[in-house]
Amino acid sequence: MPIYQYQARTTEGKLTTGKLESENERDALSELKQIGLFVFEIKRMNPFLYKDIYLGSPIKNKDFVIFLRQFSTLIDAGISLVEATEILSEQSNSKALTSALEEVKERIEEGEPLSVALGYYPKLFPELLVSMINAGEVSGRLDEILDRMASYYEKQYQLKQKVVTALTYPAVIGVLAVLITIFLMAFLVPVFADMFISFDQELPAYTQLVLNMSELVGSIWWLLALFVIGLIIVVRTLNKQEKFAFIFDNFKLKLPLFGVFIQKAALARMTQTLSSLLNSSVPILEAVTITEKVVENRVIKKVLRESHKSLEDGESLAEPMKEHWVFPKLITQMIAVGEATGSMDEMLKKVAQFYEEELEEAADKLKALIEPVMIIFLAIVVGAIVLAIVVPMFSLFEGV
Repeated sequence: MPIYQYQARTTEGKLTTGKLESENERDALSELKQIGLFVFEIKRMNPFLYKDIYLGSPIKNKDFVIFLRQFSTLIDAGISLVEATEILSEQSNSKALTSALEEVKERIEEGEPLSVALGYYPKLFPELLVSMINAGEVSGRLDEILDRMASYYEKQYQLKQKVVTALTYPAVIGVLAVLITIFLMAFLVPVFADMFISFDQELPAYTQLVLNMSELVGSIWWLLALFVIGLIIVVRTLNKQEKFAFIFDNFKLKLPLFGVFIQKAALARMTQTLSSLLNSSVPILEAVTITEKVVENRVIKKVLRESHKSLEDGESLAEPMKEHWVFPKLITQMIAVGEATGSMDEMLKKVAQFYEEELEEAADKLKALIEPVMIIFLAIVVGAIVLAIVVPMFSLFEGV
């Protein structure tokens, strides 16, 4: 993504400079305007020379949560923003966070609000956090907001770990089965093939089929590896295109066994985020926009976009959700009740708690079901190859 360097003035008229990543110059100007800056010079930079490079995530989730907890404690103890930021920059184990906090401290000293200062580092401080901090500054509940966001990101991390744990096991077993099959067919079976040829006896049709397949795999195994690598590259490239990504996300939601699990994880994240924003007095239109960016599934993003338009037209948030299969009646009914009673944040919080429990239960069930299935699958694949070798060997030994 292109990087732009800019010079601008704050609402107080102070000069400020910096750089940010954005799709194009127009989006960069729009993002800077949203954080209260008046840009008078902007130019595109060479990303290879100016982009910060990190191996993996710039900051671990654990460090991020600890940072928010400590920030909340320091503010609650009456320590100024400048002092609190300085203390945290010295204590952080993350070089990226330390560097950013040092610059944030300087910007606060120049008179910029904390939310604006953090907004310059979208890779470290998500838009959701910046919006919540802005709400905390306006309401005077900054310490409370920081503590709440620490809990939020902690829950989000736990949700992600449940999904990763549940989906990684079958993926690993599947890859292992493929690798073992290729190894047996390409390197082990040919050894026995030479032995069978030396005996000059007719082999069972099944064994001959496996030997033919082994010869084929042994000659093109490198081509198979290139095909897999190429397929991964193609899928990743296509996934950057909105139309393909939408189809792929829709496909994932309809997968047997896994689809329901992925759906519950996405809905739990959506309701958690929207509830936290509304509970912090973020305007509902802005809250829906931010939630749309946080949710990763394009199908749910599309419905949230339609819900946003429905709100702009003075209609219900829940109406577009009722018309889409991805949103169960529980969510739409609770949102409708929340709209009618003015307690949307509480309704969404209850829904989020429900889906968190559902997700945990679904993860346990999925693991319990998948584990024996994948073990049996691996045993069948390996057993079929071994059987093709063992059967003719018994025949040969009987003839000796």
